[in-house]
Amino acid sequence: MPSIERIERRLKLHDVRVLMSVVEAGSMAKAAQRLGTSQPAVSRSIAELEHALGVRLLERSPWGVEATQYGEAMIRRGLAVFDELRQGVKDIEFLADPNAGELRIGCPESIAAGPVLAVVNRLTRRHPRIVFHIATGNAPTTYRGLMDRTIEVAIVRAVGPLLNEDVLRVETLFDDTLVVAAGARNPLARRRRIELAELLLEKWVMPLPDSVTTALAAQAFRECGLELPEPTVVTPSLNVRNRLLIIAGFLTFTHGFAHALPSKPAAIVPLPVAMPNTRRPIAIITLKKRVLSPLAEYFIQNMRAIAKPFAKSK
Repeated sequence: MPSIERIERRLKLHDVRVLMSVVEAGSMAKAAQRLGTSQPAVSRSIAELEHALGVRLLERSPWGVEATQYGEAMIRRGLAVFDELRQGVKDIEFLADPNAGELRIGCPESIAAGPVLAVVNRLTRRHPRIVFHIATGNAPTTYRGLMDRTIEVAIVRAVGPLLNEDVLRVETLFDDTLVVAAGARNPLARRRRIELAELLLEKWVMPLPDSVTTALAAQAFRECGLELPEPTVVTPSLNVRNRLLIIAGFLTFTHGFAHALPSKPAAIVPLPVAMPNTRRPIAIITLKKRVLSPLAEYFIQNMRAIAKPFAKSK
């Protein structure tokens, strides 16, 4: 009998779960408490797993119990196995009752408040028992969530080469443009055309300096032979930026999709500023080797429908 078949007969998922718990807790005693079992039972599971695999999975260090390189390899694959099992249970639940289900999405806050909100609004009206978990963060954080399987679908602004392209499935939805936004009552909102140079002395609220939006804004000013104006307020909060536009006459850079969806704030408008080309693709990213749940497929299908008008306007 080939060795892999012998291992399959001896290996138990419960023992893999115990290994993951021990490494996470840092000791067998703490893992036993978390699992609601005894320390000898935890030790026995680890011993059986090591015997089945023929390698040492744990070692002691000054910081507690740690995984060896063999243990890390087993945990890495174990995470994928348990994730697939969880997904299988969710798939069955969704197939048994398409009106219910759970989906974890990762995206920047601006996309969460734009296309993602539009799709969530559409789906929850049709299926009020569907639950969406939306994790907002920058692109590296979102990619990490995909790789760690804490999210199933990522929607990001694809700028530059993507990491781990061999394991990521990328589908471009549409190309988005950068726009200057203001409160609807701002006198600039009544203008028919504005040159970027005219806005240098305005009050600006900007996202963080290392954000994609700020980088694109700086590029737009450079292409016009100008320096990016010094912002009065710098904040990652989309809500704070929007409030400053409405109540204090600030300007900011935002994205075209934010003003072309039913969920857009009525009190905020894009200004008719002559801008250089700042088109960048908005993409759905998933793991190639992860079978998408029916709810994820349904969400992506609706995201394509929401994005279709933008894709046609390229």
